[in-house]
Amino acid sequence: VLKISKEMIRLNQLIFPEPLELYMTRYSDTLISLRDRGLLAKALGTDLFVSVHGNHAPNPSAQGIEVFTWKPTSNSGYPFGIESISLANFIALEIKDNLGLKSRGLKQANFQVLRDNREQCPAILLEIGFLSNGEEADYLKSDRSITSLATAILLGITKHLDYGRVR
Repeated sequence: VLKISKEMIRLNQLIFPEPLELYMTRYSDTLISLRDRGLLAKALGTDLFVSVHGNHAPNPSAQGIEVFTWKPTSNSGYPFGIESISLANFIALEIKDNLGLKSRGLKQANFQVLRDNREQCPAILLEIGFLSNGEEADYLKSDRSITSLATAILLGITKHLDYGRVR
């Protein structure tokens, strides 16, 4: 996932005439706490938060991408719920339609990075495939796949932003 995120930074500068302003929570193979990721997003005043992960399951045949938005509790506000779902949909469609990866659908969860950003900006957590699935793990190792995934995520983000401007 670090390689995919770094590739997003590189491609953003290379292919967009007006590049997005992208920040990463980490630039090397270090652990940044979930709490600190949310604090960084708030400190930067982010417009979108995309957390990229590799999935794992006890069943080695589990496969596909999953995109999560925050699952509101009955007493909690969620001002960016619709925009989070829009962002999730655009990215999931780019990956599914253009890369042919299986989609396990859009889901909601009470993950800390989503909960911490729910009032800051649209936020999603993207599981790009199962590292416990040999076929998907091999796919995620190739430079071509890394570039393809980075491109699909960037295109999903820009389509979401363009959709928001048109509405």
